[in-house]
Amino acid sequence: MEFDISWILLGLPLAFVLGWLASRFDLRQLRAENRRAPKAYFKGLNFLLNEQQDQAIDAFIEAVQNDPDTSELHFALGNLFRRRGEYDRAVRVHEHLLSRGDLSRADRERAQHALALDFLKAGLLDRAEAALNQLEGTPFESQARLALLAIYERSRDWPHAAGIARKMHDASQGDFSTRQAHYLCEQAQACIASNDRAGALALLNQAVDTAPDAARARIDLARLQQLMGDTGAALGTLQALSRLSPAALPLATPLMVEAAIAAGTAPEMQALLQAHYAEAPSLDVLEGIVALQTRDATAQATARQWYVRHLDKEKSLVAAAKWLAEERLEHEEFHPQVQRALDHAVKPLTRYRCAACGFEARQHFWQCPGCQTWDSYPARRVEEL
Repeated sequence: MEFDISWILLGLPLAFVLGWLASRFDLRQLRAENRRAPKAYFKGLNFLLNEQQDQAIDAFIEAVQNDPDTSELHFALGNLFRRRGEYDRAVRVHEHLLSRGDLSRADRERAQHALALDFLKAGLLDRAEAALNQLEGTPFESQARLALLAIYERSRDWPHAAGIARKMHDASQGDFSTRQAHYLCEQAQACIASNDRAGALALLNQAVDTAPDAARARIDLARLQQLMGDTGAALGTLQALSRLSPAALPLATPLMVEAAIAAGTAPEMQALLQAHYAEAPSLDVLEGIVALQTRDATAQATARQWYVRHLDKEKSLVAAAKWLAEERLEHEEFHPQVQRALDHAVKPLTRYRCAACGFEARQHFWQCPGCQTWDSYPARRVEEL
């Protein structure tokens, strides 16, 4: 059978024409898809700007389906899911990104950070911790450490929190010395609860060395020294506090009064409190002065006059109620009702208020129970703010 070359001559132009048509068809299809992807993207952006998140999500899903290799669309979609509270869908989007082999290192680190935020928002703290630890040595390291610090504080894992704070302090990411002192004080409280006073004493001394100007460390140390019967050491710690952190003296006044009475140095302590009161009038310091003066039988009659002197300095309903409590009224039979009404009225004024979120409490907190901010409670009552 002879091979006819004419078939080749006829077939070549035909193959060329078919190839050209196929390429044109593919090109048109590609152009159509490329037109659809930006259109869906801009539609989603428009919905997002108009705060129509449901429609924006649908538009971004369409854009991702048209162009599955675009990582920016995946990031936008994942962030939208997280903002909507659909954390499981956000996790799937970011895990899909991390599973891609063609993802750049920068995008991979970004996706890891986004995944950690998904877990954090969802309250999956163990998974968030694992994801955040993988960001060590990346551009997201500082943010990851702050998030880890929040996790450890929330779970009251003070040793791990202290480790992260130490890393950040050493890396010049801020001054975390006061925060580290708080963590040591929290660990000391746990030691006291388990009757390990020696361990607590070591931790509190370390806290004082870590942050010499931190008021809590010295107050807690003085309280423990007083508990252990070392009144002299407690007074020395409190006197150092009055020099280094005079603004915190109102918080330590009840302990100072107790220690001075136990050591027999009430007159010296009264002089110290009066000197501080002259510079910065305070209800708590005023109470300490009155408590020390009423111990002297000859001075009991004049002790209440301190409340009147305070009224000359401050328009204090609390001081007025304290003075009226011992005042003999013309109609003495109505005194209990009047006093109860006054006590009820002054209760909100004797609270402490967080400067960060406004949360009020009857006792002073070093960390706000509302917003978890450290040292946000001034050492002054609401009435004095």
